[in-house]
Amino acid sequence: MNKVTVFNRTTLASSISLLLGTSLSMPLLAQETAAQDDGSVEVIQVSGMRSSLQQATSIKRHSMGVVDAISAEDIGKFPDTNLAESLQRISGVSISRTNGEGSEVTVRGFGGDNNMVTLNGRTMPAATTYGAGSGADGTTRGGSTRAFDFANLASESIKSVEVFKTSKADITTGGLGATLNIITAKPLDSEGFVASAGVKAVHDTTNRTGDDLTPELSGIMSYANDESTFGVGLSFSHQERDSGYTGATVNAWNIGYWDDSNPGGDLYGNPGVDYRNAPQDGQLFARPNDIRYAFSNTQRVRDNAQLTLQFRPNDALTAAVDYTFAENELKEQRGEITNWVQGGGNTRIVEFDDSAVKTPVYIMQEYDGGVDEGYEQQWREQTNTLKSLGLNLQYNVSDYFSLTLDAHDSEMYSRGTGPRNTGELAVGLGAPTVVSREWFWGMDLPTYKNVYDDSIRGANNNGQVDAGDVGSSVARLRNASQKTEISQVKLDGQYVLEDGRFDFGVELRTMESRSMQTAGRNIDNLGGWGIAFPGEFDAYGLIQPFDLPGEFDDYDTMPGGYGFIADARALYDAALELYPNANPALPTASETALSFDNTVKEETQAVYFQVALGGELGGMPFDVLTGLRYEKTDVTSTSLVNPVYFSWDSNDDVNPHPGTGAEPTSLDSDYDYLLPSLDFSLDITEDLKGRFSFGKTIGRAGLGDLGVSYGNFGGGGGSTLLGAQPTADGSNPGLLPLESSNYDLSLEWYYSPDSYASIGLFQKNVINFIGRRQVDQKILGIRDVTGGPRAQAAMDALNDLGVLVDNTSLFTMMVILNNPTDFPGGAGDYNNLSPQDIIDIERDYDLLANESDPETTFRTSIPDNSREAKLYGAELAIQHFFGDSGFGVQANYTIVRGDVGFDSEADPDQDQFALLGLSDTANLIAMYEKEGWQARVAWNWRDKYLAEVNKGADRNPRFVEAYWQIDVNVSYDISEDLTVFVEGLNITGENDRQHARNEAQLWYLTDLGARYQIGARYAF
Repeated sequence: MNKVTVFNRTTLASSISLLLGTSLSMPLLAQETAAQDDGSVEVIQVSGMRSSLQQATSIKRHSMGVVDAISAEDIGKFPDTNLAESLQRISGVSISRTNGEGSEVTVRGFGGDNNMVTLNGRTMPAATTYGAGSGADGTTRGGSTRAFDFANLASESIKSVEVFKTSKADITTGGLGATLNIITAKPLDSEGFVASAGVKAVHDTTNRTGDDLTPELSGIMSYANDESTFGVGLSFSHQERDSGYTGATVNAWNIGYWDDSNPGGDLYGNPGVDYRNAPQDGQLFARPNDIRYAFSNTQRVRDNAQLTLQFRPNDALTAAVDYTFAENELKEQRGEITNWVQGGGNTRIVEFDDSAVKTPVYIMQEYDGGVDEGYEQQWREQTNTLKSLGLNLQYNVSDYFSLTLDAHDSEMYSRGTGPRNTGELAVGLGAPTVVSREWFWGMDLPTYKNVYDDSIRGANNNGQVDAGDVGSSVARLRNASQKTEISQVKLDGQYVLEDGRFDFGVELRTMESRSMQTAGRNIDNLGGWGIAFPGEFDAYGLIQPFDLPGEFDDYDTMPGGYGFIADARALYDAALELYPNANPALPTASETALSFDNTVKEETQAVYFQVALGGELGGMPFDVLTGLRYEKTDVTSTSLVNPVYFSWDSNDDVNPHPGTGAEPTSLDSDYDYLLPSLDFSLDITEDLKGRFSFGKTIGRAGLGDLGVSYGNFGGGGGSTLLGAQPTADGSNPGLLPLESSNYDLSLEWYYSPDSYASIGLFQKNVINFIGRRQVDQKILGIRDVTGGPRAQAAMDALNDLGVLVDNTSLFTMMVILNNPTDFPGGAGDYNNLSPQDIIDIERDYDLLANESDPETTFRTSIPDNSREAKLYGAELAIQHFFGDSGFGVQANYTIVRGDVGFDSEADPDQDQFALLGLSDTANLIAMYEKEGWQARVAWNWRDKYLAEVNKGADRNPRFVEAYWQIDVNVSYDISEDLTVFVEGLNITGENDRQHARNEAQLWYLTDLGARYQIGARYAF
């Protein structure tokens, strides 16, 4: 193993003056009034929606700094089934959704990777993979995440969630946006035996193939003996959901500069095209790779459980042991209809819109000999498992001095658990029957219209496209996993002073996360991209017609198309029988070779102190909490570096493959930070409170950027002689954390115990933002099969014959010249080829680099700490109950702005840095609670935001368009113990849409639907 020390960074000495300035001056303001902080919040024992909000209001009012909270309305009754969907009701908090369900949380513009999630104050591990990270749609994930996925947790066992928007010295670092602390119930918090059980039936209107009603079961029990010296708590939940969606994706948007001397350039590649409303010379223009319609049928099973034992032998000592388990199992059947925009001489008409980056509204192509329409089928299985074992000891040394020791070992493991060791098993299908194609862009859902001829290329010639025309192309067996383990020990002390409080503590934390992905090569020795054997699955009866375009509820599509559905698992089993002599043999499981295998280990030592003081200023009571935290982190990054080679498999299909002889390489780095914090609150009147907070926080670099190896190799989509640009991603194990100086100023008016209005301003000045710089470089000795002397000889031969040079003709000629035995006539044999011959050549021949080929120059994207930015905004909130009428309302609006945005007209060859996740959000909630009835109607809105930059070879953005949703729930207390309820989520069936440089450039569209739940809950 190679080990290199990268650098050291020390900040302690240079920060002493900051410590003196922010903390040592504050005792001068101390008076006789003791400070109030989190530990002195009044506990409200009544239940119900209004009392839950009253408790959350009390937490907000009496906490130091800016803290919001959500509390359970009763034992086993959290406001929403999903924690993320409850958190989105808080000002400044927004969420991302997967399949219509809350997943990751963004706070004040910072996404999940830069928010810290803790469970009872303990740092929770994060790990997410899905679909083996294949990139087939917007839901796939390849690991290397720090973002906690709230979809793995049910809410029934949760007591409350606190959102700390300002920093404190005693809070573990990592939350640039916020620290979200999930609190579960403790048995000695209640007297005697308390229990609740719930049952729910769920109906998802998007379900196609699963059960129309799926069950959810939950229970929570707490027991404490009469002396309150021993207690046991147990909670569990089991949830099943069958759902689906219909959607659309575009695989890539190719961006170029218009050249009047070469209209269309390499993007359209045909000098005879009829260009309408063409771009100006030098203007950016776009070409889509394809349009893909997709269906999904998903089954989810989520199980959660927690066991807590508490022992309090005397008033001085309380001991607790707890074990938490959460598992989320997902199965998805997914299929597509794909209509590719072909290159070369096929294009006849292109009409552009009037966008700054000209985007087609209409494309028409014709195909001599026909092309295929794709019907890929996929099967995905995934299991995410969280395990956490913890110990907590609280010891009151005296009436004034207490110590708390807390330790836990926690693990999150996300991996594909599908057949043949896969996270995604995919079989490409197609029917080679399309002779012309039209696309209609510029609308929410692009549409297409094909002309079919099933008398060509071996189709069954019965006048329609059916299973007898469908054959295989390629297959994929892929997997990916991420396992993150955290061991954490904290010792906290508190000494109560005459007029305040002194806190101190130490923390040791180790985090180790390993992400890996199997090699993702296409298994291309089936029917090939040309669909050589239409009807090959007929004897198996696996492929059924399916009107996928007709599945869209909210969008119109063109009539006359075809679609199919099949089980990808059964298709691959059949392929093994159909191709017993394939060379190389078809694999029976995902490859042992890996695209990447990265491990990051962080060992953190921390020490802190903070002082809470109180007094009066001009007759107005004030509280101040000031502290300092010092952290040092040692980082070891290890990657298994694989040799890589490329094959040119067909026209624009240039694929990387892992070689042999991988070796681990390791690099070390370290950093340390001194992080001050100050919270000051002033009771201007009995009901009016002002706050000011300052603090420094850090957010660690993404795990994927901290590796040692290169990865994400791209072949560029054709020959480098024709402008293709191979790409790769680098990494940087020496990246520093993002460092933010945070300022908050707020005014809060608490005009009744459960009603308030507030306004808050915030600003975050962030340095060490991770940008990416482009480096054109040679990597690992990888050679360029598409741009060497053999490719140049093929280009010269085509020019001599007067043949238009594109990726199809260049690949074909290179095969001819490299296989003189098969083509004894040399270059002249090209003129004797039929369209079917060219398709057969693409299927039967692959080109590999040799020693004569030059090394490939990759445009490599490398992360660095070269950026800084400022985020700022405002939060406005009101909560009001109308006396004893039972009616109430909550409303909030959050404004988030930043000083660095994405330039959609920028050079597609240059990476950009921009702030992600920034958007305005709003909530409006109407409530009623009286005489056993509870009702709530909640409207949530999030404005358009930038979710990704530098996507694909042309450095495109990914914008998520504005989204709103209405949720409703109504319950009735039949008795003191029995409650029945009905809930509706997204009752208007709002949809998700994402785009690139303008709204015409669709990335993803998901046609969603409502979900309804009916159930009962009984308290014992």
